[in-house]
Amino acid sequence: MKTEKQLVGVRGEAEACSYLTGLGHRILRRNWRAGHLELDIITLQGRILHFVEVKTRRGGSGVAPETKVDRTKRERLVRAANAFLNARDRACLPADLEVQFDILTVVFEEPVPVVEYYPQAFIPMYV
Repeated sequence: MKTEKQLVGVRGEAEACSYLTGLGHRILRRNWRAGHLELDIITLQGRILHFVEVKTRRGGSGVAPETKVDRTKRERLVRAANAFLNARDRACLPADLEVQFDILTVVFEEPVPVVEYYPQAFIPMYV
């Protein structure tokens, strides 16, 4: 059974997918894993492959969700992206893709969730 926090996260990722689809993204994978590494959402929009980290909070927490993507988290995302790009999953993708690391936040406020999207939120030193 999922905890309340996990259920909020699942709802947040569903909101994120709806939002990204509305922007023209094609969802390729959700919760892609390679060992202990995970990517929340992987999308394709034109010739750009997006690795999207989703941060979800209930309203009133006072902490901006995007601040939780610190240096350590960014390094893990880059390692996970490298694993994805080197995996068999990559075979179905065009060869000349740009790669982008995005953050999408969902804050569940009443009456509707507040979604903020930060495309190309960070540029890694290596990919």
